[in-house]
Amino acid sequence: MFAVIRTGGKQYRVAAEDVIKVEKVKGDPGEIVQFGEVLVVGGDDVTLGVPTIAGASVAAEVLEQGRGAKVIAFKKRRRKNSRRKRGHRQEFTLLRVTEILTDGAKPTVTARAKPERKPKPAVAASEDGDDAEESAAPKAKAAKKPAKAAAKKPAAKKADKPKSAAKGKKK
Repeated sequence: MFAVIRTGGKQYRVAAEDVIKVEKVKGDPGEIVQFGEVLVVGGDDVTLGVPTIAGASVAAEVLEQGRGAKVIAFKKRRRKNSRRKRGHRQEFTLLRVTEILTDGAKPTVTARAKPERKPKPAVAASEDGDDAEESAAPKAKAAKKPAKAAAKKPAAKKADKPKSAAKGKKK
């Protein structure tokens, strides 16, 4: 089953478990957001909206709120000594579509729990207690070597040249 939704002035064709990048939508990572502007619902039979389908919605989980790459707008007017440089980073929301709902149904899928990191297994103790203590202790960082003092060289003087009065003028 698929659906065509409208958000941020654009249309997106989505299906369950799709990951899409849309214009910024309110919501923290992990929350479920619903899109009510569904234009088409398809699958075995296709339903077209006039302009939208009443009671249909798409539920999606917010994965990330971010900003895109910088776009530079540089304008220059030749021979006028006029130029302008501006940068812009468009905000976006990364979504995972959880389900496509029809007939005014509410979302049944909740946000996925973040996978917990497994703790690292403890180092097996060997017969010698001394080895375990040495490996458990953090290694000391090597001491920094003192920096060599840079010898300053005297600035080279320009050769004294006779200064001419005014260039291009004849006496």
